[in-house]
Amino acid sequence: MEGNRQDLMRLIQMRFPRLSKGQKLIAEYILKHYDKAAFMTAAKLGVTVGVSESTVVRFANELGFSGYPKLQKALQELIKTKLTSVQRIELSHDYISEENALKSVLKADMENLRSTLEKINNNTFEDVVNEIFKAKRIYIIGLRSSLALADFLGFYLSLILDNVRVVSTGVSDIFEQLYRAGEGDLVIGIGFPRYSIKTIEALKFAKSKNASVVAITDSLLSPLASNADFALIAQSNMASFVDSLVAPLSVINALVVAVGLREKDRISETFKNLENIWEEYNVYTYKAKQTNE
Repeated sequence: MEGNRQDLMRLIQMRFPRLSKGQKLIAEYILKHYDKAAFMTAAKLGVTVGVSESTVVRFANELGFSGYPKLQKALQELIKTKLTSVQRIELSHDYISEENALKSVLKADMENLRSTLEKINNNTFEDVVNEIFKAKRIYIIGLRSSLALADFLGFYLSLILDNVRVVSTGVSDIFEQLYRAGEGDLVIGIGFPRYSIKTIEALKFAKSKNASVVAITDSLLSPLASNADFALIAQSNMASFVDSLVAPLSVINALVVAVGLREKDRISETFKNLENIWEEYNVYTYKAKQTNE
């Protein structure tokens, strides 16, 4: 039942007649305000509708969930691709104030990291590392807020490997940049709700060209994952207009480190040369050289 999130509203309506008086109040509130209920604790939801926290828990059980957190997760899955930026701003005002913004956001990001550590498949992670080394060419695509993640992954992989290209929006269309991708190549797509249609289409295009496809996304139900051979899952839930990219960035960081560990000698030589270049052209601040008097 918990997997049929798209039927959640219909389920609540079907179960409504058999619910207790207090549970009916919860049901009515969720049916009208599911976007807000999705980010309420059981206690907060109880206070909002005027019932006890235990009544909220029993309501979740009545729907077939093992606990309220499972119901809350189902609600979040239901809405996360549908909320506009304006709606997300309104939600953040309800649950994050200026006074508690720092703690609330840090705690939410910590939860995203914890959940990602539990969900991510280590065997899939190792498979992706192997695919990176097998690939003739590596294309990385991430648009909108995921562009920063694509650039980060591209920047560090390019320091280790010489066959990496970040697909970007600009003078040429993304399909023109992926035109030569084919069998033996790897396309890494990065995307989180609300998913960029261009990224999804790019992965479909890569699949049609027989390239291997990796998706870095939030769920195996993600449209990116459905067009990928391998999916690395990183949670990005955030009741705000700002996408939480802490967990995805951590997964990408781990990917870069894992690739680097296999190329220790090459990396050592590369950075030795780069340090000389950076110092010569004043790329970074350097301490004055020690001189022996």
